[in-house]
Amino acid sequence: MRCRVFSLALLAFVLSPFVPLQAQTPEAAVHHFKNAVKKTGSGDLDGAIEDYSRAIALSSRFETRKQSGRNSGSSFAESDAASESIRVIDPFTANAYSNRGLARYKKGDYAGALEDFNEALRIRPGLAVAYLNRAAAYRATGDIKSALKDLDRAIAINKDLFEAYNNRGSLLHDLGREAEALSDLNRALELNDRVAQTFFERGYVHLALQNFDAAIVDFERSIKLEPNMAWAYHGRGTAQMFKGEMQKAIDDLNIALENDPSIAWAYFNRGLAKVYLGDEPTAQKDFEECLRLRPDLKDVLAAKVELARQLRKK
Repeated sequence: MRCRVFSLALLAFVLSPFVPLQAQTPEAAVHHFKNAVKKTGSGDLDGAIEDYSRAIALSSRFETRKQSGRNSGSSFAESDAASESIRVIDPFTANAYSNRGLARYKKGDYAGALEDFNEALRIRPGLAVAYLNRAAAYRATGDIKSALKDLDRAIAINKDLFEAYNNRGSLLHDLGREAEALSDLNRALELNDRVAQTFFERGYVHLALQNFDAAIVDFERSIKLEPNMAWAYHGRGTAQMFKGEMQKAIDDLNIALENDPSIAWAYFNRGLAKVYLGDEPTAQKDFEECLRLRPDLKDVLAAKVELARQLRKK
């Protein structure tokens, strides 16, 4: 009943001080990498993928060494190694694979994204950001179990990676594990309280737990950070509706639909609030639009409308 958006992370050129270069990175590779980062930021994903591919081709330097957790920064390094000796590429290249995977993910090429994240993690098993981003690709393909496993790994490697707590909290909410979700989102906000998405996510967890006042506070914080976040207005309006504040609910749902007229649930809830207030003619228009967008809500809508009518009589 909410917009599901994962927090992702783009690696800058700077490498971790704990991962020394295994081979010299050509200057041209660095140039293509930096250009790709700029193109990703501007939305030129095809151009970014092309530049990352050039960076990878230029920077790849193979050698054989014994697998060790010394440079990986991760307790998972040994378990991830297929054998004692593996082929290693310059760690710069792992960053390029991870970022190219992110660009492919944003294009909806989840299979290609997974291939790139896998390669990045083969090179650098301790690259927390690659686990973070691969989890998003797994989630997009419906593999929730693998997504959770990757987020657990990202957090084990970097306990301050707030995006991983945010994303795991979102997944746990989807699974109905609200107490665990709340714990993760609280931790995410301890690490970074300037991200509207995290307040938004926690607001919906509070809604599920029927903590309506707490939900309203979180949605208001989200709106303050991102004034045009339609789903935050939808969440606050829904919380107001559950509290019996029907006109406030309608006001918020109006704003939600002004910002995003495709939110079927906003029509659903605005119509219910209007039924409760006795405005059935305009409520019916909302229900028609809701069902145009989401025909599958027909039965649940009919039940909720009847309940709203009964509550109005009382």
